[in-house]
Amino acid sequence: MPRTHIEYTAGDCPIAGTVAIIGGRHKASILLHLRDHPRRFNELKRLIPGISQRMLTLQLRGLESDGVICRTSDGAPSGVVLYAFTPHGCTLGPILEAMTEWWAQRHQLPSTSVKDDGTEP
Repeated sequence: MPRTHIEYTAGDCPIAGTVAIIGGRHKASILLHLRDHPRRFNELKRLIPGISQRMLTLQLRGLESDGVICRTSDGAPSGVVLYAFTPHGCTLGPILEAMTEWWAQRHQLPSTSVKDDGTEP
């Protein structure tokens, strides 16, 4: 079936809108680490080399305000806070997988060449 060509202006381009939400220096890494299960702040900080506490906080807040992830606390005095995808954020799964596969093909690497913790198998 042929695709219909649609002219988009800068303000309504769906790709630009998506990149505005998931783009940023560390957002993709955050999303890839959250794709399998919720994670704690310090776990994310450890998994993303070079990210400062402030930058991680800003990126998480941005993703939360865009409705992609949610921050939950167990309410206990220990204050365990987890970050996870919202149902809306889960819809990014196929996009993230396609981007991962595209990158792996471009670099001629198997898409499973890097484990979730950033190390090689």
